[in-house]
This record gives sequence, C-alpha cells and structure tokens, in this order.
Amino acid sequence: MASSSLPSISSFSFLVFLIFVATLSSGAIRTTLGNELSIKEATVLDLQLAFKRNQLTSRQLVEFYLKEIQRLNPVIRGVIEVNPDALAQADRADQERKAKAPHSLSKLHGIPILLKDNIATKDKLNTTAGSFALLGSVVPRDAGVVRRLRKAGVVILGKASLSEWSYSRSNNAPPGWNARAGQGKNPYTLGNPCGSSSGSGISAAANLATVTLGTETDGSILCPSESNSVVGIKPTVGLTSRAGVVPISLRQDSVGPICRTVSDAAYVLEAIVGIDARDKATIEASQYIPKGGYARFLNIDGLRGKRLGIFVDAIPFFLGNDTFKLETFVKHLKTLRKKGAVLVDNLKLDVVKYYSGPSENIALAFEFKLALNAYLKDLVVSKVRSLADAIAFNKKNPKLERLDFGQEIFLQAEKTNGIGEKEKAALQNLETLSIGFEKIMKKKKLDAVVLPTYMFAHVLAIGGYPGVTVPAGYGKDGPFGILFGGLKGYEPKLIEIAYSFEQATKIRKPPPL
Repeated sequence: MASSSLPSISSFSFLVFLIFVATLSSGAIRTTLGNELSIKEATVLDLQLAFKRNQLTSRQLVEFYLKEIQRLNPVIRGVIEVNPDALAQADRADQERKAKAPHSLSKLHGIPILLKDNIATKDKLNTTAGSFALLGSVVPRDAGVVRRLRKAGVVILGKASLSEWSYSRSNNAPPGWNARAGQGKNPYTLGNPCGSSSGSGISAAANLATVTLGTETDGSILCPSESNSVVGIKPTVGLTSRAGVVPISLRQDSVGPICRTVSDAAYVLEAIVGIDARDKATIEASQYIPKGGYARFLNIDGLRGKRLGIFVDAIPFFLGNDTFKLETFVKHLKTLRKKGAVLVDNLKLDVVKYYSGPSENIALAFEFKLALNAYLKDLVVSKVRSLADAIAFNKKNPKLERLDFGQEIFLQAEKTNGIGEKEKAALQNLETLSIGFEKIMKKKKLDAVVLPTYMFAHVLAIGGYPGVTVPAGYGKDGPFGILFGGLKGYEPKLIEIAYSFEQATKIRKPPPL
C-alpha cells in the first residue's frame, strides 16, 4: 500500500510531524518567548517590533525563509540560490542588536532580502543573469546598491530567479525562464510570472523573503509586481546606482524594490538611493532625494489634494475587452476621489506612438552591446568577456542553454556598431515622445497619472520616469494592479498616493500555496 513507502514511525511522532508541517504552512514559528508569531505577510516594522520585544531573532527569521524556499521553490522556482552565509549574517545582526540601542539601527537591520541574479555580490553567491555562461564568474566588488544594503545591516538571503539576461536574449523564451533555475511560476496561477524580475515578484508574493530587489529597463519591476500581487517601485533612472548590475541600457536601467507593502518598498528605496562614483547618473539624480528619506511620505491621507491624470484613450488600448478590470478600475477611481484626490480625466496621449515605432529597440540594441561588453570586461574571472562570447557559449551549449528558444536579441545587438545616424534618430524620437508626456504633466499640474495596468511602464521607461504599482484585484487570469506614474523625482508623491490607496483598499491576499 501507499503507506509502506513512508518511514516507520509511531502515531505520536507522525502527529507531531503533521503539526510541524501545518505550523510551517501557516507561517507561524515559536518565538524566543515561547509564543507563536506569524511571519507570513509580516512587514518590516512588524519584524522589527518582534526583534525589539525579544520575540524573534534574525536567525529564526532566516531559518523560516530557508525552510519555505526548500518547501516551495521546487515548484515556483523564484530563487536561483541561497547564501551559505545567510545564517552567519543573521547571527551577526542578532549580536549587533544586543550591543546597540534599537534606535541606532536601520529599519532593515537583520531583515532578509533576495536580490535579482543580475545584481553583483562579492561573496559566495554567483551573479549570472540566469545563464550558465556566467556561472563561476567573479565580480570585482559588490554592486552599489548591495554596498548600501550591507551598510543598513540586511541579511543577503540569496539570489532571485529572473528571465535570463533580463529578457534581452530572445523574445521566444517564456517569461520567467532561465537556464539555471528553469521556469519560474506565478504562485497564484502557476502560470506567467512576468519578466524580467520574475523571481523577485514570485518570492515576495510567496513569502520566501521579507523584501526583494529587482531591476527594470522597460516594465521589468512593474510587470512582475502586478502579476504576482505585490508592490513595485521603479525609481527615476539614476536615483539608485546601476554599478555592478548586469546591464541593458544605462539610459533606461533602474534598480528598485519589490515587496508586499508600500511601506516596505519605501524602506528599501530609502536604503539604496544615493550617489555612487561608479554610476555618473546618480550624481544628477541625487537632487531628487528628499531630506529625511521616503518613510515620512507614508501618509494615510496622502491622496488628499493630489491631481491624478487619466488618459482615457490609453485605457481601451491597454485593457481591450476586459470589462472586469475596467469596472474594477472605475471603482478604484471612486475610492481615489473619496480620499480627496482630484481626477483630471479626458486627457489624450497617443500611446500608439510609444508602442508602434522601432526606436526603443534600435536604441536598446546598441546600448546593450556597449554596456554588457564593459560589464563583462570588468569581471575578475569569467568564461565570457563580450556579447560575442556569450553568443558563442550558447551555440556550444545548445541543450544547456535551450538554444531552441533562440538568441535573436543578442544577434541583433551584436550587429550594431556604436551610434550612427539611425541610432541618433531613434534617440531623438524617444526624447520627443518623452517631452510630449512631460508637457501634459506640467500643463495640467499633475502629481501623477493613474492607469489600470503596468503597461504604461513603456512610456515611463523611455523617459527614465518613476512608477509604482499596487495590487488592485484578482481576475480570471490572476492578480492585476493599478499604476501610478510621474516625472523624474516624483517618488515622494507616488509613495504618498500609493500608500494612501493601499491603506484604503487593502486588496492584497497571499497566494493559495
């Protein structure tokens, strides 16, 4: 019978085992005081309060997440690898907490974080962008954002999965797939997790870490955040350093948090912004960093008086015939108005122009080749030193790297040769489109635009503008979100708006794992 394959154990032992499994599944752990504390869905502040009350240690927290990763990751594949030093880092955080007054430590102190596997860490973890071509490569230093996170006292729990090479190898590979980890899955639907920061979205949603970090070139934070019912902040380009991040475009790349709540995302953003000498864009963008940080904009009344623009012609373009999402969006607009926002509707933005032209692909192709070659040459040890080497690696390892998915984006980028007339024209066109968006924002004195989908991320991407997505509902195809976008440096306004909306609706619910 089926039971014969199980180890021979007593009924009592088996009962204890079932209780243990049920406890893990519920997210409750036995605290240092002997009572139960729910870890699942716990916020950064919840955990810090538990630390302060001696109800929880960082070691217990890391142990919980490691068990959850062991339990769930074989199915949803949100994590590529865990940090063998995570428990040692947790122990160090616990010791530091005993030695210092709690108010002297950052809000992220002792908090486990998963980093997208294109963000370099100078430790025992690999940084591979999901490809075997970079497995075993040695980075020269921590990425700029990692250096700031370590200073804040976080525990680097491991590397999150992603769409391989941040979805810049081929359009034919499924979103969330990479050679090293396989196919990442949305924990709500076991379907499309969206890319390319798919593993960060999966892991945040499934409670495999307290917070996660992703990167975006065009939709790669906002899309997986929406699809996995979590909060994503795509910052103004240059607000966070891209040094040490496997790049696509220095004109569009941005590093930002993917978390379960707006407050947690704000704390992570606060920790990673700032000037980095290795990323010149951070110098100019530093003017946008508010004094006192971002947490002070977690204002429950943050919608009051905010002017929110609605591009009516964009909504059918994005939603098509999805009446449920449209009806939900209309309901949310009523909530925004009830909370004191001023809705400026009937605005027109020809979004077809932003999506129909080849300009972004032309620009990204030459930018990718130049940026990636520079990154690979800077590695201390690597099997590949150029985009051409990566292409050759895939050809030599067609089964390992699933070359049947193709590498047409790689090949297109390799054909480029710097900035010619075609590239200049493409960049000029992207700038013209961005100027059109800015004119509307300034003419109507908007604090943000509000859209019923992450897809407006394309408009934000080409101009280097910030966006925040918040859970908005659950449809037949899974979770969906609401997007708030603004001009460069509008993060404080966007956080106020997103937090106030989140607190007024409280839509997010954990996946049915």
